[in-house]
Amino acid sequence: MSQPVAFVTGASTGIGFETARKLAAAGFTVYAGARRVEKMEPLKAYGVMVVALDVTDEASMSAAVGGVLAVHGRIDVLVNNAGYGSYGSLEEVELAEGRRQFDVNVFGLARMTQLVIPAMREARRGRIINVSSIGGKMYEPLGAWYHATKFAVEGLSDSLRIELKPHGIGVSIIEPAGTQSEWGAISAKGLLASSADGPYAAQAVMVAAALATTDKAGQSSGPEVVAEAIVHAATAVRPKTRYPVGRNARTILLLRRLLPDRAFDAVLWSIYKRFPA
Repeated sequence: MSQPVAFVTGASTGIGFETARKLAAAGFTVYAGARRVEKMEPLKAYGVMVVALDVTDEASMSAAVGGVLAVHGRIDVLVNNAGYGSYGSLEEVELAEGRRQFDVNVFGLARMTQLVIPAMREARRGRIINVSSIGGKMYEPLGAWYHATKFAVEGLSDSLRIELKPHGIGVSIIEPAGTQSEWGAISAKGLLASSADGPYAAQAVMVAAALATTDKAGQSSGPEVVAEAIVHAATAVRPKTRYPVGRNARTILLLRRLLPDRAFDAVLWSIYKRFPA
C-alpha cells in the first residue's frame, strides 16, 4: 500500500498543528485543515498539504474531504481536533453561543466522520481519532456548554467504536488535560465577556485566572505530548480506546472515578479558590 493518508482538523495551532507535523514525520501523507489557513503555512515545510476548512460549513467540509478522496481514493486516518472552549454562566451565555459550541465541537466532528466513513468502510480499514478532553469526564463552574460538548464527544465515540468495528474501522478518544496553546486565553476572554459583570462575577474572575494558567509551561503539557498520543492511536497495531494525556490527566480522572460528586465538588473549589476573585 502507498503512504497512508491522514486528515487533521483544527490544525492552525497547538495540538492540531503538532499532530499534522508528527504524522508527516511518521510517514503519512497529511492534509491539515482549519479556517486560518495562513497559520498553517509553516506546515508546508514538513510536506503537509494545507486546506481551508470550516467545520460549521457543509460546503467547506464536503469540498475538503472530497478533494482528498479525488486525489488518493481514501482517507486512512481522520483526526477530529477542531474545537474551542465556550465558558460563562448558563444563565448569561446566549443560546446562539451554546449552539455554536455544539456546531464546532460535536456536529462538525460528526459530519467530518460521516464524510470519511464510506471510503473507509469500502476499504474495510481506517481510524477515526476524536480529540475530547478530561473535560468529557469531569466538570468546572461556568463551563456547562463546553463540558456538555465533550461529554457528547465521549458518548458519540463509544457508540461509533462498536458500530464501526465490523467494518474494520477503529475509533480512539484522546483526553488531554491542560495544554499549552491559545485555548486557555481565548476561553478566559470569552468567560469574562459573558459573566464578569453580573451575579457570577467573582466566579468568573477566579475561573478565568485558572483557565489562563493552562497556556503556561510548568502548569500544563506541551501540544507535542498530545500529538504523540494521537500518532500512537494512528499507528499502533492495537490502539487504545482512550488516551488520557498530559499533566495530571490520569490523577484527575482517577479522582473523578473514585470520589462521590460532592467530594469532587469540594476538590474543585479548593483548586479554584487559589486564584484571585
